[in-house]
Amino acid sequence: MHVEIFTLCDAATVDAAGKLNILGSFDRLNAASEPIVHMQCALALKLRFARIEEGQKRFRLAFVDSDGKAVMPPLDGTTEVRFQDQDSTSTVSMALGIQQLKLPKFGEYSIDLAIDGRHEASIPLFVKPPISSNPPT
Repeated sequence: MHVEIFTLCDAATVDAAGKLNILGSFDRLNAASEPIVHMQCALALKLRFARIEEGQKRFRLAFVDSDGKAVMPPLDGTTEVRFQDQDSTSTVSMALGIQQLKLPKFGEYSIDLAIDGRHEASIPLFVKPPISSNPPT
């Protein structure tokens, strides 16, 4: 299994043919105060599997702070890896919407992906106050 795309974004969809559409990929949020609430975002994933990996796969996405503490319940699910004709690999695309993402404080967060109980990838999210455009006097 290979992770081809794993990103936090403003919006994502997967069409009937399996095409992944991504709008506004990001890894940073600026907020005026804590706690931080981001009204809407999505996780977009494209995973490539070898023919030997065909079948049902369990996935888990965990959103944690720098201490490893969950900031939202993990997203658990299953997906089916299927092959067309004699293709040597196959992809699974996913778009998972997140409403009202609540982060308790400024800092670095991680979104961790596990497939069938095995950690496969992590992406960071950096949350900071806005940079002041007025230099200190």
